Amino acid sequence: MRKFEDILNLAAKHHGAPDQVLAMAENEFGVADAKAVSDDRYLAEMAKAVFSAGFSWKVIRNKWPGFETAFEGFQPHRVAFYADEDLDRLLSDAAIVRNGQKITATIENARFIVTTAKDHGSFGGFLAQWPEDDQAGLLAYLGKNGSRLGGATAQYFLRFSGYDAWIASKDVCAALMREGVLDKPSATSKTALKQVDAAFTELHRQSGLPRATLSRILALSIGPS
Repeated sequence: MRKFEDILNLAAKHHGAPDQVLAMAENEFGVADAKAVSDDRYLAEMAKAVFSAGFSWKVIRNKWPGFETAFEGFQPHRVAFYADEDLDRLLSDAAIVRNGQKITATIENARFIVTTAKDHGSFGGFLAQWPEDDQAGLLAYLGKNGSRLGGATAQYFLRFSGYDAWIASKDVCAALMREGVLDKPSATSKTALKQVDAAFTELHRQSGLPRATLSRILALSIGPS
């Protein structure tokens, strides 16, 4: 893999000067302290990512006020104890996307957050203690213990909840294949995800930039979006 400066300059060939690329790549969702984010917001972002998977993100975002009302502000301790009548209520609520499996997943993820918070003080406390150079391990944990939080869904959940996460998008994987990190333009296996982790750790070491920013720079180095 070439040095960060060379990758930045490659992106600049497509999108202007390096400082313009850095501005384009800035992560607007990043938070300084994961523990400062309340558990209801983590559950809300989980639900948003789950409902958006395989669906239109724009539709979900347009309907989001309805989701907030239907799930009572996504308070994990409340949603975790939803009973059959709550499920029936949600399935008949036209203000949300009435997908039974994804509604059930949100209830199960509320229980996941409550259980996790018991051990770490909060879900943000759990995220804050996870090693920054092991996003692959965190993705595996979310996939195993959460509901419908596998693959890209978990990556987008982490990014939009403020965690400094890379996303193995089509362009990012194409860039990492170009750099010899991946042998194909996708990263779904444990081995490939660890290779992606290692690449971002090295780029972070060289640049000091957040992994989310580096992820965007790699995508921009492929060419015009």
